[in-house]
Amino acid sequence: MMYAIYVLLGISLFFAIAGVVGMLRLKDTLSRMQSATNISTLGILGVIVAGILYAIFILKDSAMAVKLGVLGAFYLLTAPITGHALGRAAYASKAVTEKDLTVDQLKEDLEDEA
Repeated sequence: MMYAIYVLLGISLFFAIAGVVGMLRLKDTLSRMQSATNISTLGILGVIVAGILYAIFILKDSAMAVKLGVLGAFYLLTAPITGHALGRAAYASKAVTEKDLTVDQLKEDLEDEA
């Protein structure tokens, strides 16, 4: 079971490193934001699943596994909302320019509200 945990931690490490490289190399705000989302979602969730497996099979502590499961579920619910809010804030602060966008649906939605 420890090998499965090590593999999950290795996958999480890979996504964290790939996300950091992406944040350093990508040119615009939205691409960097997507790279940061990879770090947070795929990197953190692999660690949480590894922690759940460790709690169940090594520590024999089901309470810790449940707590980690709730933490993972909460993270899955809040991470997309956070990414959406950051994207809208970047758009509102003009960090995203017209040339960065192929389609500007937010502009259309804001015009419909006015």
